[in-house]
Amino acid sequence: MIFLKSGILTSIQDIGRCGFKDKGINPSGAMDTLSMRLLNILLGNEDTEAVLEFHYPTPTITFEEHALFAIGGANFSGSLNNKSVSNWKVLEAKPGDMLCFGKKVNGERAYIAIKGGFNLKKSLGSNSTNLLGGFGGKKIEKGDSLDLNLKNGQLFAATKKVYLAPKTVNVNLRPAFEQNQEIRVIVGKDLSNLDLESRNKIFNQSFIISSHADRMGYRLEGDCLNLQSSEEQISSSVAFGTIQLLPDGQLVILMADHQTTGGYPKLANVISVDLSILAQLSVGQHVTFREISMEVAESVFLKQEREMKKFKSAVQLYL
Repeated sequence: MIFLKSGILTSIQDIGRCGFKDKGINPSGAMDTLSMRLLNILLGNEDTEAVLEFHYPTPTITFEEHALFAIGGANFSGSLNNKSVSNWKVLEAKPGDMLCFGKKVNGERAYIAIKGGFNLKKSLGSNSTNLLGGFGGKKIEKGDSLDLNLKNGQLFAATKKVYLAPKTVNVNLRPAFEQNQEIRVIVGKDLSNLDLESRNKIFNQSFIISSHADRMGYRLEGDCLNLQSSEEQISSSVAFGTIQLLPDGQLVILMADHQTTGGYPKLANVISVDLSILAQLSVGQHVTFREISMEVAESVFLKQEREMKKFKSAVQLYL
């Protein structure tokens, strides 16, 4: 496939580069891993296979060879040769076909998964693009091309099998997000250091996602939160979803390209199931937080994993 337009930020991402945070290398990876995994499962790939992550304005792509693919996550009104195509369905492209996108309907990040995946060399065990470090995967530029793993005979054999399997992702499995979105969190050790008024505010006010929102983190706007004491903190490990209190009393949520350590107070962490929802929220949208226990968070996670396993089993029956 060749990129006639690169889009504002298009990159290869997978489940992330794990095991190197002690070396100062962040995991990177897809912001919305749920969409990434669902599209791969739909195509019969390993659910961790690398995909294209793109934003709005979008890339324009022409195919050099036959390909089976699926689009999901955000809805940017995709069209193949000027004919509208739907998200979350298996699609087929022929040599010379052109994939474009039009109006932004909802969401912030869309994904394209390819049957068989892209022909890429892994870096530190991952194909994710480390945008800050400039290694791994690929940040797409105008004129770039990507080689596909399955071609000709291999693809035609795979095509017959995929078309017998489920052709779409159940609506209940897809990330669902709203204009006023509730995000579930597990409280962190520094929450108790907020003064009483601020502790009430964090769970009883609506925060706005500011214009400082990207793959590294989302800054939120709301009433200032204050600490009871402002002791200097020692930097320690942070993660995708860690909510920190900045010196100006505002919050930041660390996202996929977060730094590996941070010295700001850690008030809470977004549960893993809600990270994909958060990844699809836009500047100006409202967010409220709800505290849940670790046990409930684990239960929610395991329920989602059971549903993913059922979907995978349904597809694999035909492959």
